[in-house]
Amino acid sequence: MNREILEELQSVLKGKTLDALIPPLVFVMLQSRVELWIAGLAAALVSIGFAGWRHLKKQTTGYALGGLVSVIIATGFAIYANSASNYFLPGVLSNTAITLGLIVLVVLDRPVAAYLSHLTRGWKLDWFWRKDVKPAYREVSWFWTWAFVIATSLRWFYYLQGDVEALAVLSTILGLPFTIAILIPAYIYGLWRLRQLKGPGIEEYLEGKSPPYRGQTRGF
Repeated sequence: MNREILEELQSVLKGKTLDALIPPLVFVMLQSRVELWIAGLAAALVSIGFAGWRHLKKQTTGYALGGLVSVIIATGFAIYANSASNYFLPGVLSNTAITLGLIVLVVLDRPVAAYLSHLTRGWKLDWFWRKDVKPAYREVSWFWTWAFVIATSLRWFYYLQGDVEALAVLSTILGLPFTIAILIPAYIYGLWRLRQLKGPGIEEYLEGKSPPYRGQTRGF
């Protein structure tokens, strides 16, 4: 199980998340010492450096380019409002939108965990909606929703306080550590719950097998 979890995390994280985490930290370290546009320029240069390094290594530049776009937008917000805390406003707003989307989906009983698994794994969507499968994805989706509600509430709290350092620390914690913290228990619980529901595994479903089912043994 431990090896399986590590493989699942590697497939999601792919070791490039620092490309998006380091530039905001550079901005925070500089914003109290230099003008905001200089701090933003330094953060952007770091993002460009990551992108160039990934390109030379023939690795994906997606995280680095995403970080660069985020830095440009965030710096624009900070300079326009002449407030360093506004650097984090795009992140606060995007997380708020994600949280609202999660809430809507769970209320409509369309678990986001099922959609994400369908998109990333390519499993047939009808399987996720079975009565002996769907509850596992519904419960994991509720867990994710509450996690995002708490995380977004903390972002808003520190943003309204104008606490730049706290926002930077929070943004770091809510990056890679937060991703791991919600993925690992979701994966373990999801597989356990599928076995409890005694539904067919995706392969059994596609092959049209009859119960009793062996159930899902790998992947959620």
